[in-house]
Amino acid sequence: MDISQVAKQSGVAASRLRYYEEKGLIHSNGRDGLKRVFPPGILERLALIALGQSAGFSLDEIAGMLGTDGVPEIDKAKLVEKADELDARIQRLSTMRDGLRHAAQCSAPSYLECPKFQRLMQHAAKADKKQRQSGLVSGQKKPVR
Repeated sequence: MDISQVAKQSGVAASRLRYYEEKGLIHSNGRDGLKRVFPPGILERLALIALGQSAGFSLDEIAGMLGTDGVPEIDKAKLVEKADELDARIQRLSTMRDGLRHAAQCSAPSYLECPKFQRLMQHAAKADKKQRQSGLVSGQKKPVR
């Protein structure tokens, strides 16, 4: 299957496919004229990459799990660790959602006079402080230096 067919069937842009190949996530079989040609299992491999990204794994982490011989080498401990991270994030987001919904309906004269909104602000400030102390900026996998 050539790169344009893979892009069309997978919904992954050709430029991203070339980037994935550069990072070692996928491999082409060579070329047919000027177009890269990919092996039959490419769509499944791209689906694994998409699943990993949806779960919050970095491309480097995904590359380590995909293996070099086409057989995934998925570390179950890493899956459990990522699931635990997702649980913690879901809890934080649920707390934030509930607080915002409460604030939208709160009868206090101002948000700053609402005890629940005050707790929500304190919770957000603590989370922000903890994140900054760990050297991470929102959405990044590596410390900012």
